[in-house]
Amino acid sequence: MSERTGLVTIHGNPLTLLGPALTVGDKAPDFTLLTNDLAPVTLADYAGMALALVCVPSLDTPVCDMETRRFNTEAAALAPDVKILTISMDLPFAQKRWCGAAGIDKVQTLSDHKDASFGLAYGVLIKELRLLARSVFVVDRAGKLAYVELVPEVTQEPSYGSVLAALAKAAG
Repeated sequence: MSERTGLVTIHGNPLTLLGPALTVGDKAPDFTLLTNDLAPVTLADYAGMALALVCVPSLDTPVCDMETRRFNTEAAALAPDVKILTISMDLPFAQKRWCGAAGIDKVQTLSDHKDASFGLAYGVLIKELRLLARSVFVVDRAGKLAYVELVPEVTQEPSYGSVLAALAKAAG
């Protein structure tokens, strides 16, 4: 498993990412995640859709909370075959509780807690914390990465405008 350093910090402290460095044009790697009801989902379950795969360390933190609420608001205007998936290492039960309390109904939250298959496949698993680095991957309808953003400081938000523009372009 490849280890990458010098890309991400938390409160200025350097972290190690496990997995490959993905770039625009790469085929989106497969993954197995759990829904809030413990059902497994894979990339194939979203075949033909345009996706924003939004990775957050934990929904129970202020920046992740704010980011997911913002993407939920933006998702309300999207076509049914354009999805925003928020992925974290939070347990599905915690995700379900948080979504209910926050009124999240347009973004789908998915858990990578069981196998870390997403974090390892997309190169965003933080070795020191077993959390996902804040990042966004936009997947076009053909299953290729159309946008990749690795937020350098985990406590900062992604570029919402850039993500949404890439998602609109990927949706074609």
